Amino acid sequence: MDALTRRRFLLASGVVGGTALVAGASWTIRDLLETAGWDDRPGDARTLVLVTLYGGNDGLANVIPFADPAYAPARKELAYKPDEVLRLDDTLGLNPGLAGLKRMYDAKKLAIVRGVGYPKPDHSHFRSMDIWQTAQPDRPGNTGWLGRWLDTFGGDPRHAVSFEPVLPPLLAGATTAGAAIPVSGLSLPSGVKPEALTAFGKPSTGESPLQARAARAFADLVEVDALIHSVDTHDTDGTPSTSSGTGTGGRSDLKTQLDLVARCVEAGVATRVFSVSLGGFDLHADERNSQQILLKILDDALTTFADRMAKTEPGRKVVTAVYSEFGRRVAANGSDGTDHGTASNMFILGSPVKGGLYGEQPTLSDLDNGDLKFTTDFRAVYATLLSDVLAADPEQILGYKTPLEGIL
Repeated sequence: MDALTRRRFLLASGVVGGTALVAGASWTIRDLLETAGWDDRPGDARTLVLVTLYGGNDGLANVIPFADPAYAPARKELAYKPDEVLRLDDTLGLNPGLAGLKRMYDAKKLAIVRGVGYPKPDHSHFRSMDIWQTAQPDRPGNTGWLGRWLDTFGGDPRHAVSFEPVLPPLLAGATTAGAAIPVSGLSLPSGVKPEALTAFGKPSTGESPLQARAARAFADLVEVDALIHSVDTHDTDGTPSTSSGTGTGGRSDLKTQLDLVARCVEAGVATRVFSVSLGGFDLHADERNSQQILLKILDDALTTFADRMAKTEPGRKVVTAVYSEFGRRVAANGSDGTDHGTASNMFILGSPVKGGLYGEQPTLSDLDNGDLKFTTDFRAVYATLLSDVLAADPEQILGYKTPLEGIL
């Protein structure tokens, strides 16, 4: 096909992200797979997958303190009865939507870190997320904690990859930044048949490097689109997913994102950090059913990914960490929902993980103006991931040097 005609098609159709992609501003799956032959990854190197839950995931609806006498009166219609939870012990249980994670906990491959937060908490989604992603609670800067790690690691963007339309701040360093590889389906011009699409991704004689890059990017999107349609994106009960990102950020296709991560890990790419996300957790009203649906989506995506990773040697070196910008207030509001709170839980899972409960469970009887008091500094969790997954110096990157003991 004529290179100029193809370039005009690419730009007019919008299927490759417009002029930015043609100018070479975006990364693609092919760019990532090109790193599979790199010899810069020690044989024992682990991979970190960071899952961001945007909107403020309600920790008390994830890890439920059903035996606390203050729990049911505070939560009212949102409260789970003792026989409804998936019991971890005589005082705590997981949400019924987290059956897969309960299985992983029983197999000692899920660590639950309790009471995670930071001093002087902020109830703003955006300020709190800035704090979590920069790991600078006093005054968030303009670099992310994993971006600063990337600065120390050599700087190629493909060592830290996000499958999101926009690079999250956590992957922005002072001298470099990670690679954003958007995951979306195709929107084709009228009259274009699917069987003709691959022609637009083939090289043409005499085309410029930028035109060739645009073609490669288009071919990449065709492959990703086929992947998206091949992945089962239904809820675990068989109904289509209704989850979506909100104004707080996040994607709705977590299972697809993690499937791409799995393919990259199995291909042996050089990437050490993957960032993915799920949105929709800002549930100020009618929370219980919506939260449980979201947790089923999360549970299915995480456990499907973990089970797949456990089958290969590269996969058995993957550690997945799950966090949100804050939890919710202890008491339910007047709309059967919860408002922005503070401390919550983090999940860490994978073959290298020594499962169990970590950190102190916050009490419901000693609150900070209706909020949980944090018991575990989130930087301690980050320090653990940096030292035990990425073999990095936490103090150099975080200005904080005390990891949690025993998780990895």
